[in-house]
Amino acid sequence: MSRLEDKTFNCEKELTLSVIGGKWKMLILWHLGKEGTKRFGELKSLMPGITQRMLVNQLRELEEDRIVERKVYPVVPPKVEYSLTEQGESLMPILDSMYEWGKTYMKDVGLAPLERSEQYEQEMGVKK
Repeated sequence: MSRLEDKTFNCEKELTLSVIGGKWKMLILWHLGKEGTKRFGELKSLMPGITQRMLVNQLRELEEDRIVERKVYPVVPPKVEYSLTEQGESLMPILDSMYEWGKTYMKDVGLAPLERSEQYEQEMGVKK
């Protein structure tokens, strides 16, 4: 975990947020956790707005932190797949709880619900 070794954390929660924080990491983890192994192009198409460079950087950090596993197949053209490690899988209950908290909070403070298609909700396992 060289990326995190030089940092000082005040508590374990701060470390957790350092590993999963950022605009895209939780979404990457959500897709891999709910849908399973994905290729780079599949992940990119699931996240409109993310640049190729940003996705590469986020995946590299998650791999370095042992949350995501990158598997390269020796074929032409190259085939690379990403999946959650056991450590990454252990984050899914946390992400599920964060989703539920956000849904409740949105309702409680009167924010408009996020608009999603029914197909997206079925694919993501989102409960209404």
